[in-house]
Amino acid sequence: MSAKPSNVRVRHQGSISIVDLQGEINATLEEALKSAYAEAIAPNPSAILLNLSDVEYITSTGMAVLVGLLAQAHQANRRLAACGLNEHYREVFQITRITDFMEIFPDEATALNQLVRS
Repeated sequence: MSAKPSNVRVRHQGSISIVDLQGEINATLEEALKSAYAEAIAPNPSAILLNLSDVEYITSTGMAVLVGLLAQAHQANRRLAACGLNEHYREVFQITRITDFMEIFPDEATALNQLVRS
C-alpha cells in the first residue's frame, strides 16, 4: 500500500477558513503550507481550521512547521484549531502542549459547530 501524496488545499465555510492537509507533513510541505495559511487568512476569517483527517504522518520538521503557524496565528490574535487527528497525534499534541494553544476537535463538523458558536 503506497502513501497518499502530500497535498494542501484551502476552502472556506462561512467565516471559517479550512486548510485540508493530506499525506505527510514534512519539510517539503513547508512552503505549500505557508502559502495555504496566507490564502486562509486573506478573507480575515474568525478562525482557521487545520483538517488533518487525511494526514498519515507528521515528521519532527512537520511539527515545527505547525508550531510556526501556531505562533504566527497567536501573534496576530488569530484563532487556529485542528481536527481529525488520529489518536497518536492527539497524544503528541497533548504531550508537546500544543493543545494549550490550539483547540483540537475530533472531526470537521464538530469543529465548525464549536468555532461558529464561540
